[in-house]
Amino acid sequence: MAVAIRVAASALADLEDIRAWYAERRASEVGDRVVAGIVERIESLADHPGLGRVVPEFEQSFLRELIQAPFRIVYRRDPDLVRVVRVWRGERRMSLPAISPVRTAPPGAAD
Repeated sequence: MAVAIRVAASALADLEDIRAWYAERRASEVGDRVVAGIVERIESLADHPGLGRVVPEFEQSFLRELIQAPFRIVYRRDPDLVRVVRVWRGERRMSLPAISPVRTAPPGAAD
């Protein structure tokens, strides 16, 4: 049975940053392929939410990650929902304040 997937504003911003980084280097087509590959991996979580490994920095069974080299797709696994919270370079270490809030609006948006 497939689970729902939600992508946090923070993860969407990460994807846009990845695309922009490649565009700044005049490699937009590469950026498009990289982001498409990441999105494809995220979509695979609908049918296989346990596919990723536990994030080693936290060792919490609900906080998992998929590797789409050189990126880490970090998500929270709940019984009927996968929430993608960040997409970061693989060498980047995470800290709890960076992943605990799931923003629903961009920074500076009116409450």
